[in-house]
Parts: sequence; C-alpha cells; structure tokens
Amino acid sequence: MAVEKSCFGTLSDGREAAQFTLTNGNGMTLVVTSYGCRILELLVPDRQGRLGNVVLGHRTLEEYLGADYQGACVGRYANRIGGASFTLDGAVYPLAKNDGENTLHGGPGGFHQKIWEATVQDGDEPAVTFTTESPDGEEGYPGRLQVQVTYRLTRENALSLEYQAVSDKKTPFNPTNHSFFNLSGDPQKEVLDTVLQLHAAHSTQVTDDLIPTGELVPVAGGPLDFTQGKPLGQDMFAPDPLVQLCGGFDHNFCVDGEGFRLFATAQEPESGRVMEVWSDLPGVQLYTFNKVDAGLLGRDGLPMKPHTAFCLETQFYPDSVHHSQFPFTWLEPGVPFSTKTVYRFSVSS
Repeated sequence: MAVEKSCFGTLSDGREAAQFTLTNGNGMTLVVTSYGCRILELLVPDRQGRLGNVVLGHRTLEEYLGADYQGACVGRYANRIGGASFTLDGAVYPLAKNDGENTLHGGPGGFHQKIWEATVQDGDEPAVTFTTESPDGEEGYPGRLQVQVTYRLTRENALSLEYQAVSDKKTPFNPTNHSFFNLSGDPQKEVLDTVLQLHAAHSTQVTDDLIPTGELVPVAGGPLDFTQGKPLGQDMFAPDPLVQLCGGFDHNFCVDGEGFRLFATAQEPESGRVMEVWSDLPGVQLYTFNKVDAGLLGRDGLPMKPHTAFCLETQFYPDSVHHSQFPFTWLEPGVPFSTKTVYRFSVSS
C-alpha cells in the first residue's frame, strides 16, 4: 500500500483527525492530517540518499489547536486584509480582527481549524483529496464555498498541491499552504545558509502592520533582492526598517511572468537538497519564522527556535480586495476556480 490511514488525535467534541501516510516509489513520504489539511512530515532524500523531514511540525493534535498555521491549508483568504473588512458590490463585509486591526489567514475559525473529509488514491503517484464546505457568512465571508485540495506525490519526487473551489455568491478566495521548510532535515538548525533565488523583480510596499499601500517597489540592490540567489542570512538582519521590524523576512514578492512557472529555488548546501517552487499564482510570501511562541515544541520534542524554517506561500497579493490594480480573481457564482502549486525536490552534486 502506498497510502496508510491512522488516527492523529481526537478533538474535544469527539471528532477524529485522521492521518494519512503517502509513499512514492522512491521512498519519498508525505504525512498529512485532516485537521486543517495539514502537512505533518515530508521525507525527502539528501545528497547521500538519506531521507529527512524537511518541514517543521508538532507531535500531537493538541499542539496544533488555535492560531498555529504550520503545514495548514490557509483560507478563505491567506495573508492579511487591511481594516478587517472589505466592500463588494456596495455591501460591507466585516471580518474578525485577529492581527491587530486586520484579519489574517481567513480569521480565527479559518480552514486551519476545520476537519476536512478525505479520499485517497493509491498507486505509484499516491494522493489524498481533502474537501470541505464553508457556509455562507462563515468568518464574515459571503457565499457557500465548496473547496477541494489534493496532495499528490509524483514519480519525480514532487509534491503537487491542487486547489479547486466554487461559490454560490461572489466572494474573495486566496488559498495557500503554510508549510515551514528546513531542507537540512534538522529542525534545530537555522536556515541562514540556505540559498534562495526568487524570480521576482518587485515586492509589495507595505505599512508597518504589513498591509500593502498599493505600490509595487523594485527589489534590485536591496535586502529583498533574491533575483540572483543568495543565502537567507545575508540580509535577514539588514538595517532596513521593515526587516528590522519583522525580525527577518515577512514579505510578499510579485513573481515575474504569468501562468505556471518557476517561482523560487532553495538549496541547502550541507544536505544538498534542492526545492523548486512552481505555481500559476501572482505572488509568494517569504517568511523566515521570525518569532516563536513560548512553549512551542517541534516533532523532536524540543522547543522551536526562530529562523529554523522558511515559508514560501504562493498566493494572490495580500489585501488584494482593496487594490483593483493587483492581479486578483474574485470568485463568481457557479464559476469553478482552480490553482496549482508544486514543490519539486532534487539534490545538488
């Protein structure tokens, strides 16, 4: 069997969070749970062929409860919406303020808190498809939204994330996956030496609370310039006001081009692991795990530490609901929406 099912834990109301372990023909292994559609583990080979877990996570269901987004499918709207509200066709939709005066990652009861239904597909490219329904008005968003997310391991050691959705009312939708990557396989090792290349000549200018102003600014020559590739630690503590405020990177990059294309390449020099990120969305959020909540433990049972992971969250730009010039697609009633992001793994010589 390329897919195995077990129990990850039980919520206080008695609902079970299932766990699925998928393995392809090369031994690459994905462990996911129906709670938040989360990636718990992702085992990929290093330069010597040794498998290692390249995502951070926790040991128990209880550790994921609340505002923990590690590995989760985020929605309805990933990243931030300024002022925790938006206007659509003359109607104002207030949202939860769970990030200062703004809303973050779909609100406190977003997709990361749901138990998703699951079906599995066995074979040499095993997959699990998660589905959920978000009722009209949930977290303040209009429309009954039906969502399907498929995680698939390919023969070529890629993890494919395929999203589909349809709503019965016009509504904003911006899904992403919030995995925390550490290509060394050691969750205690900082990612400062990981070399990242981003195919993005611009980023979104933001205020101090990370809400876009609407301006796209060139990255050339500054700390956000990853166009030629550089170690994450090279400018992670640069004397830049926003970098200093964030304690590292927490920035949306406007990826060059359109359609399904290469967004980023990350390489960990010691392990030799290489990860390419491909997607058809317009942007990607780079986050370098700048702050760790007290008491947060990893799958190794040890306290998590800052800067031991990086996130590359493919997405529409933050706060696109307030910026008509941003590349954004509102869901129209009955019109299916789909997007795809792929993480391709290999090793350097």
